[in-house]
This record gives sequence, structure tokens and C-alpha cells, in this order.
Amino acid sequence: MDSTASSTAKKKMTIQDLGVALYLLFAFVFFIVPMPNTLLDIMLAVNMAVAFAILFNTLFVNEVLEMSFYPTILLFTTIFRISLNVSSTKLILSTGDPGNVVRTFGQFVGGNDLIIGTIVFIIIIILQFVVINKGSERVSEVTARFTLDAMPGKQMAIDADLNTGAIDDAEAKRRRDKIQEESSFFGSMDGAVKYVKGDSTAGLLITGINIIGGIAMGVLRRGDTIGEALNNYAILTIGDGLVSAIPSLLISLATGILVTKGGKEADFGPDLVKQIFGVPKVMYMAGGVIIFLGLVTPLNAVIFSIVGGLFLVGGRVMQSQLEVKKVETEVEKEETTAEEIRKPENVVSLLSVDPIELEFGYGIIPLADVNQGGDLLDRVVMIRRQIALEMGTVVPIIRLRDNIQLNPNQYIIKIKGVQVADGEILFDHYMAMNPGYVEEEITGIPTVEPSFHLPATWITEGQRERAESLGYTVVDPPSIIATHLTEVIRQHIAELLTRQDTQNLIDNLKESNPSVVEELTPKLLGLGEIQKVLQNLLEEGVSIRDLLTIFETLADYAATTRDTDVLTEYVRQALKRAISARYFEPGETTQVVTLDPKVEQEIMASVKQTEQGAYLTLDPERTKAIIAATGEELKKLDDLGQNQIVVTSPIVRIYFKKLTEDYYNEMVAVSYNEIENDVELQSIGMITA
Repeated sequence: MDSTASSTAKKKMTIQDLGVALYLLFAFVFFIVPMPNTLLDIMLAVNMAVAFAILFNTLFVNEVLEMSFYPTILLFTTIFRISLNVSSTKLILSTGDPGNVVRTFGQFVGGNDLIIGTIVFIIIIILQFVVINKGSERVSEVTARFTLDAMPGKQMAIDADLNTGAIDDAEAKRRRDKIQEESSFFGSMDGAVKYVKGDSTAGLLITGINIIGGIAMGVLRRGDTIGEALNNYAILTIGDGLVSAIPSLLISLATGILVTKGGKEADFGPDLVKQIFGVPKVMYMAGGVIIFLGLVTPLNAVIFSIVGGLFLVGGRVMQSQLEVKKVETEVEKEETTAEEIRKPENVVSLLSVDPIELEFGYGIIPLADVNQGGDLLDRVVMIRRQIALEMGTVVPIIRLRDNIQLNPNQYIIKIKGVQVADGEILFDHYMAMNPGYVEEEITGIPTVEPSFHLPATWITEGQRERAESLGYTVVDPPSIIATHLTEVIRQHIAELLTRQDTQNLIDNLKESNPSVVEELTPKLLGLGEIQKVLQNLLEEGVSIRDLLTIFETLADYAATTRDTDVLTEYVRQALKRAISARYFEPGETTQVVTLDPKVEQEIMASVKQTEQGAYLTLDPERTKAIIAATGEELKKLDDLGQNQIVVTSPIVRIYFKKLTEDYYNEMVAVSYNEIENDVELQSIGMITA
């Protein structure tokens, strides 16, 4: 037995559990065991009280999920009411005395007249069956369908709010659970309304059967005439039907109220009154019309004038309340604003800096507004997932803000509050880029693609199909912004990795591999040193998703050195399969540039080790010569359309990369130990200075 089953088995029965069980038990007992008329009176009173309680609950709940068990309640009350109907039928036919409640409903509610009682009963049945049940059934069906159709959109809205930081993970989980509960509730209500409809039908049939059975019992058993039997038994039967129909009507009304409330969170009573009588000019118009009808028509002028006057007075009172409320709202708003300004935490909140921000002009707002069909928020969510899969790290929350100080179609990207990139788009246009083999030019507005600075052309919707047929790469504005944002994040992903992010990665790994984590930290390396190694890898585009291999390698070598640059090289060698797969194609010859061994020795001789790390003391003239020679060799690779790859000795690689990264940020430096054995290389030059 699992823990859930065990805890369920050990759960103690409460008074509420016992009450529900007895409620159902009585329902089935009443089907079988004859009931004294006094007990029947008690049970009918309980049934009516339960019906009123359900009705008032549906009136005053703030949202429908507060009565999430309503479909089950419908089933229970229906069974209980039918069992009482069966018991009263037994008493009517067997003794002719079903108790005080049934007789009172037959004589008082039914007017002690067969015709009046029958008409009242039929009216109640028509009202319940044709009006309330039919409408509730349709509303339940439509609400269930719409709720199900709206689920994907609501889920995406939650993801967007979570991504933009509007809500946290706990709130997102609560909202998702609520959406699931709403879907289940309205789906159940769609079927549960059939209980109410069937209950109405059953009540009508039972009443008809009782009348026929009563006539038969009176004529065949007691020797009454048909008229006497009809008068004696029919009034009791109508009373029985009424005493069942009224609670059934209350339940039907409660069902209609609940399904028409929908997913709105509000107190029913005040909102209902406000929506009917909350507009003063409506009250004035209604009162005026009523008074007019009383004065110019044969209608009772006194009654209509009084009713119309009450509406006019109510409208004036409502207008006064609205004016007072308006003043109170303005005063409260001013006080709240002043109070907010005085709070010291408001100044503190201004000190926080968002890791990533995307600000845009008002012309780009439709791309980010879900209500206007924009999908930029969804694309931002996909960016975070894509980077997580590629690089193995979680991208911080990306803040999206509109900025009226920007040009309408301009956007800027900030990293830690500082602008690092910008771009401009043309709304309702597409960007067409020549991949290099298209000879025919397309007319449009010349521009530059912001991510990779390639020449491009803005074209209209009508030109899109032709441009694609010619071979142009055509992208829409949201894709342009998303691609640009993705590239900026890739370039700065290393500095976005904080110590807290590193600790989260360590905690995740510890759940599945606690041994290697306990061996490495804090015994061998501190949190900051691990962060530095991971940043070194990310800075050169190496994924840290295989964190287990990284930690095992660090644990192997951290005992001999704590130099994070050296440790990074050991980790890169352990990840050589991933590095080779990123830059080299198996079975194909890759053209590269190598580094002169003499230059390597010169670089290594200039490395100075300190407690803060290693740095180069190379002569400025020699630095300038090496950088110039590197540029000449990389140009050869560019001319051949190859990636800028330089192969060096393992120990030199990181220092050569540091020496040249400010000049050639697209250059890839790999060591011989980071290349798989099946990779074929062809050197087309050597960096010699």
C-alpha cells in the first residue's frame, strides 16, 4: 500500500462524513421500508430546508468553484427527493394519510380544490421544465464548450505573465490548477443538469401515476365512486406533487444561477442590484415612463405615480451616492499616492536592475499585445526554452516594456540596465534577405538585418509570395525581434549567470548525483570558482548542460590546481565530443588556421600567475604583430566561406583567445585535445609574427 492509500485508510470519519452517508442511506431505506407520516413530515421539511440552503449558497458565493461539488449535490438531492416521493405515494395509496405537510400543500397551496391545485402544479412544472431547465441545460452546454476552447489561450497567458515576471511560479501553478478545475466543473455541470431535467419529468410521471393509482384504490378497495376517489386522492396527490416540485424548482433555479454566473468572481446580490438600478438616468427615465402611463391611460394613477415617484427618488439617491463616492475615491487616491511616495521601500525598489529588458515604441505594442493577435510574448517564452536546451542554463526573466521616448517602430535591448543593441522595424512589412544565390533584385526599402548585420529589404505583404518564389528568405517583424534578442542573449549569457543561478544548477545536480557535488564543493572549489569555470565555457559558446561531466572533471583536477582558466581547459577537453560536433563535420575536411609554435612559446612565457589569476605581460609591439598576423590568416578563411577556426596547443589556447577576443569576436579557438580523432583538418595557413 502506498503512502496515499495508507493516509486515506487512516483518515478518521468526521461528523460531516457520517451526515452525508446517513443522507444517502435514508434515501435508499425510504425506497424499501414504509415510513410513518410523522417521519415523512420531518424529512420533507429537511428536504425543503436543504433546497433553500443550496439556493442561497448559489446566490452569495463569489465564484462558482466554491461549489465545485455542485454536480454531486444535484445527484444526492435528486435521489433523496424521489425516495420521499415514493414514500409519500405508499402512504397516500395505503392509508390515505401522508401526513401534515402533503395534506397542507394539497389544501392550502392547492386551494383545497382539484382544478386549482392541478393548474398550480402544471404551471410550476412548465416553469421548471420548459423555462429554467431548458435554459440551464443550454447555458451549461455552451459554457462547458467555451471553457474547454479557452484553456490553451489561458495557459499561454499564464506562461506570458510568468515569463514577464508579473506572477511567480506558485501563482502560475494556482492559476493552472484553477483553469483545470473550471474545465472539470463546467464539464460535469453539462451532464449534471440532466439530473434536474430528469427529476422534473419523473415528478410529473409520478403524479400522474398516483392519480390513476388513487382512483383505482378508491374504486376497487374502498368502494368509492370515481368522483369521490378522484376528489379524495387527487388533492393529496397534487399536494405530494407540489411538496416535491417546489424544492425541485428551487434546485433548478439554483442550477440556473450557478451556470449563468460563469467564471466571474463577484458577490451576486450587490452586483445584480447595481447593474439594474445603478445608473441614475435610467431610474429617472423608468420613473417618468411609469408616471406618464398612470396619468394618460386608464391605469390606476395613484399606484403608478407612487411606483414612478419611488424610482425618481431612488435615482436621486443613487446620483448623490455616486458623487460622494467619486469624491471619496479621488481623496483616497491622493492619500494612497502620497503614502506610497513616503514609503522607504519604494526608493529601494528603484535600485533593482532587470537582467534583460526589451523596450519598444508604441508602434510595436500590437506585436506584444495578445488581445491584438501579437505573439511576441510567446516567442520570448520559446527563447528561454531554446537557450536552456542549447546552453544548459536558465535565462533570467525578460522584461517587456513600452517606451514612449523611442521612435514608434524602434526597440532597444538592455543587459543589466545598459543598452547593448537596438533595431527598427516596419509594421505590416516583411524583411527579405538574399541568401547569396538570388540574382533578381526585388524592389523595396533597403535596410540592414539587426542580428547579423546583413543587407536586406523591407517588402509589403503583396510582395511576400513573389520574394519567396525567387528564393529570398522572408521573415516577419516578431521573428526579427526574437532572433535579435536571442543573439544578444547568447553573446551575454556568461555575465547573466549569477552565483544564485550556479547554486540552483548545483542543487539540481545534487538531487540525482549527490556524491560528485559533495566531493567538489565546498571541499575543493567554492561557489564563485565554479561560477567562473561555467562562465568561461558559456563565453565561448560551450554548453554546460552536461553538468555531471563538468563536475566530475573539476573534481579530478581541482585537488592539483584552483586556477579557473586551467580548470576550464580540462573541462573543455572532457567535452571534446560536444565541441567537435559543434564546429566540425565527421567525414568532411575542415579548413583551419594553426598557431606557430614559436608564437605559442612566446605567449606562454609572458603569462604571469597571481592570486587573482593569470594575465599576459606581452610587449605591445609583439601583441600588435600577433593580432595583425591573425587577421591576415582569418581573412583567408573568410574568402573561402569557412568558419574562423584557429587550432592551438592545449595550454596556449585560452591565453591566445584572451589576447585576440577584443579584435576577432567571431574567431573560434580550439586545442588539439578538444578535437575528436575522426575529424579531418586542413591547415591553410599559420599565424606567424
